Amino acid sequence: MSKELRVIVSGGGTGGHIFPAVSIANAVMRLRPDAKILFIGAQGRMEMQRVPAAGYEIKGLPIRGFFRPLWKPANVGVAIDYLKSKWLAKKLLKEFKPDVAVGVGGYASSAALGAANSLGIPTLIQEQNSYAGLANKQLASKAKKICVAYEGMERFFPKEKILLTGNPVRQALLETTMSREEAVRSLGFDPTKKTILLVGGSLGARTINESVLQHLDLIKQTDVQFLWQTGKYYYADIQQRLKDKLLPNLKATDFISDMGAAYRAADLVISRAGASSISEFCLIGKPVILVPSPNVAEDHQTKNALALANRDAALYVKDSEAPATLLQLALDTVADEARLKSLSENVLKLALPDSADIIAKEVIKLAENGK
Repeated sequence: MSKELRVIVSGGGTGGHIFPAVSIANAVMRLRPDAKILFIGAQGRMEMQRVPAAGYEIKGLPIRGFFRPLWKPANVGVAIDYLKSKWLAKKLLKEFKPDVAVGVGGYASSAALGAANSLGIPTLIQEQNSYAGLANKQLASKAKKICVAYEGMERFFPKEKILLTGNPVRQALLETTMSREEAVRSLGFDPTKKTILLVGGSLGARTINESVLQHLDLIKQTDVQFLWQTGKYYYADIQQRLKDKLLPNLKATDFISDMGAAYRAADLVISRAGASSISEFCLIGKPVILVPSPNVAEDHQTKNALALANRDAALYVKDSEAPATLLQLALDTVADEARLKSLSENVLKLALPDSADIIAKEVIKLAENGK
């Protein structure tokens, strides 16, 4: 009988970090139901709610990002919190006694995996983006394995440690059994008409929202149906701006809980270019127009989008150009069956299935053998 497996999983800040982290944990539990898994996150960030909702215990560190420019006086407090987080992380690890620590990027992972490295606990990092994040770049030299979603990552990491696994995605998206017709009907739409899904992440995307609001006349004239996730932050204002507008083919909602049904219903998706979203489009073969957010570190969403657009596996629209051009491009594309088909076929070629299971096996191997 093998001894109980103890695993630390750390990272977060955005859904793009949390979904892969939870997927890896779920895959470890499927392979080793005896495993004990503890998450370490950043206090006040999304993971402190999302991880317990997925059934796992999480401890929060007071870690946060530095203000720009670095000489701002407020950074004194940030630095003190960082040192405190490193100390707390080491204390947590000594109490939990993990066999392995997994980092998925984000503030907390730098402290948690840094502590694991100093205690001689083997570490594995998972990088979702085509441009490596700061935390993972800092942790790479001491990591035993580095699981990536894109080719060419030896620009950032030691080549001999890299494993091309893809990004783990939300399992529910792959398990949807609805037909397209059932999914469209479930949204209150007509299955004989084309449907476009607009998503800007759980918080919403101002540019995508403005691209819709500036072209309500165009939406009114078309038969195409629009399911629009505005994000919680923008929803009340958008409801106000849509008041008294008769648009039966436009359905705005702050959040879509069943993304599996929404993706199945959509003939075309408009989305930001976060790594997790892109992995989902690849696995389900969904034609997509990507509008990368310019407000992310190292402009990595643009790099993610171009990795697909350069293979004719997605369409790419610059954030600054979207309000003027996005909606008309979407209507032209959704009406072009041959274009939809080629985008779907090309994006499917980039899919890397079973990512969570492949990473989980590496985690277990590291825990058992240290390499």
